[in-house]
Amino acid sequence: MITRRELVQIGAAACAIVAGSGLGPFGRVIAQQRIDEAELLRFEPLGNVTLLHVADIHAQLVPLYYREPPLNLGVGEFRGVLPHVSSKEFMARFGIRPGSPAAYALTSEDFEGLAKVYGRLGGLDRLATVVKAVRAERGADKVLFLDGGDTWQGSFVSNRTKGQDVVDCFKLLKPDAMTGHWEFTYGETRVLELIKALGSPFLALNVRDKEWQEPVFDAYKLFEKGGVKVAVLGQAYPYTPIANPSWMFPKWSFGIREEDVRANVTKARGQGAQLVVLLSHNGFDVDRKLASRVPGIDVILTSHTHDALPEVVKVGKTILVASGSHGKFVSRLDLEVRGGEVHGFRYKLIPLFSDAIRPDPEMRAAVAQSRAPFAAELAREVGRTESLLYRRDNFSGTFDDVICAALLEERDAEIVLSPGTRWGASVLPHSPITVEDIHNMTAITYPQVYRTTMTGERLNEILEDVADNAFNPDPYYQQGGDMVRSGGLGFTVDVGKPIGNRISDMTLLKSGNSIEPKKEYVVAGWASVNEGVEGPPVWEVVEKYVARKKVIRVAPNTAVKVVGA
Repeated sequence: MITRRELVQIGAAACAIVAGSGLGPFGRVIAQQRIDEAELLRFEPLGNVTLLHVADIHAQLVPLYYREPPLNLGVGEFRGVLPHVSSKEFMARFGIRPGSPAAYALTSEDFEGLAKVYGRLGGLDRLATVVKAVRAERGADKVLFLDGGDTWQGSFVSNRTKGQDVVDCFKLLKPDAMTGHWEFTYGETRVLELIKALGSPFLALNVRDKEWQEPVFDAYKLFEKGGVKVAVLGQAYPYTPIANPSWMFPKWSFGIREEDVRANVTKARGQGAQLVVLLSHNGFDVDRKLASRVPGIDVILTSHTHDALPEVVKVGKTILVASGSHGKFVSRLDLEVRGGEVHGFRYKLIPLFSDAIRPDPEMRAAVAQSRAPFAAELAREVGRTESLLYRRDNFSGTFDDVICAALLEERDAEIVLSPGTRWGASVLPHSPITVEDIHNMTAITYPQVYRTTMTGERLNEILEDVADNAFNPDPYYQQGGDMVRSGGLGFTVDVGKPIGNRISDMTLLKSGNSIEPKKEYVVAGWASVNEGVEGPPVWEVVEKYVARKKVIRVAPNTAVKVVGA
């Protein structure tokens, strides 16, 4: 995956396997032989500094299935440009062959079939193998391993241990620095405890104390690598108090703070930094805009939007790296730095195929130990699915449909609103649905399912607001994840129109009648950012529904019509 040529070589070999009428019992074994550890790690080193980057792991410590989005819309000037291409268009852009390992890892094309061939990706024990291998090959004095955040949240065990399981395992990787987003939802006190336990710098130049407007965390750290002074600046998710409950971190304020980024770049350069790296959780389009406005940043390691790109994107002299999510990939960027400038680079997005990469024994033991107290509950089967269950999509995933159906029935609601968060491992068809699967989709620290009434006018306002967060043409105003999911409600969304004009044709599905602006409807939802919300945790509601249904089948969702894309 270092070059298009390598992608095609690997893809062509695997394509020959899967192109026939059937894989047969040895199909997966043969495919594994085509993508061994040596091939995945093969890299022609360059220069004097190596950056390793992971992001958006969401507390997934073991290998998993994670389907990339079938749709990744860009708006305004970013319409149809990377990373806003997907599926067949993505494959064409990078010369990826159908049926290849790259097609499986990077797109949603034939995900079900290829999952049977190539298996799971990720796992901290596989990541540890790669990180140790690169440090050994390159020399630890040339390597920086950096974590882009959204690391401690998103699983049953992380919720139960308040992130301790992830920190206990991740500190074995000895990250040089990290930043954050969902980490903050453990609350101010717990975040500071976990940072201390991790023992690595937590960098966030854009987080201030509200009372004194002083920095809460270090803005950057200077490292000496390969004879080069490297400044790593940290940028936490700027809209954390909007996307998540601000009452969980009441003393802290956030923001893009472009002027602070500029000032810290200048300060770091003034202290002799020859290479400036921004470890960012802004999201790709925000970082692209920031790169065009703030000079002096050599590399932006971007995250939050879960994009996985096998090539870098350049904005002027700034290199943007997107390393995917859920532990599926680790990025390697080698840089030749001379005289305070980057004179060359070489990049590889390394997919962590769990059947091809040897698990690191130390990390494997640590992960097993962290999960052992919960092993029986994690594996407990609640029901089965006949459909592929996934979360990541601009408008609706099949597991989102399950969540919405559960809330409609179990909370006796007419309409459901469910957050369009991007995290959550996928479940293959004809598989059990376990407690762990349900929590992988729902494990947050504010899980209460509310039941209330809203007027049609208020529902429209909510949909318009979320659509603007997702599809505002100015990236600096994109403050959310994907579009809010809905149950019992149909509507049309025109992503090309301005706020107040995107949502139309709102329909109550059970009656087929138009939503009336002044009429009140019974609405259920979860992940409210308001304090004091009462209701059962969402995972209990979903588990009750799945157990009652026994077998889950999800029909195609046609309730939301998208235009203007």
